[in-house]
Amino acid sequence: MSVPPLALLRWQFDLTWSLFEYHLERLDGADFLWEPAAHCWSVRQGMDGTWTPDWADTEPDPVPVPTIGWLTWHVGWWWTVTMDHLRGVPARDRTAVAWPGAGEPSVAWLRGLRSEWLGLLDQLSEGDLDRIATFPWPDGTHHTVTHTIGWVNSELMKNVAEIGQLRLMRAAQPV
Repeated sequence: MSVPPLALLRWQFDLTWSLFEYHLERLDGADFLWEPAAHCWSVRQGMDGTWTPDWADTEPDPVPVPTIGWLTWHVGWWWTVTMDHLRGVPARDRTAVAWPGAGEPSVAWLRGLRSEWLGLLDQLSEGDLDRIATFPWPDGTHHTVTHTIGWVNSELMKNVAEIGQLRLMRAAQPV
């Protein structure tokens, strides 16, 4: 029996999301800003209450260890921009994707993005999957919407593993 590509991609996404829920349900507010190393990227709250992620236009060497807060902002950023591209609307700039804060605000934001993503997937036909996609690929690659959905699944799986590992490391710290 052959599984339609969109059904397989949706199954893969749902599997990854179920692993994410395992960690989301167990995160507390302090987990988001725990800095696991001296050289790390986080999100920093400004005097006006907004959160700004650490960033460098050229990847530093060594690459900083991200906090859970930074990773949740990162997921929100790439996912928002991906949906903008698939909808054919101007993609938001990185600085326009605001992190809502530690704890429940971030968890609710990510769950909302999940719902938005599933709604977008539900609007796609099998024929839409063969359209050329412009993100996250460089010009001229001929990657399709199918590739982009597969990339979302892979990127989410990677970020979920990172968040889970950081949560476990923090939980294992001596009190």
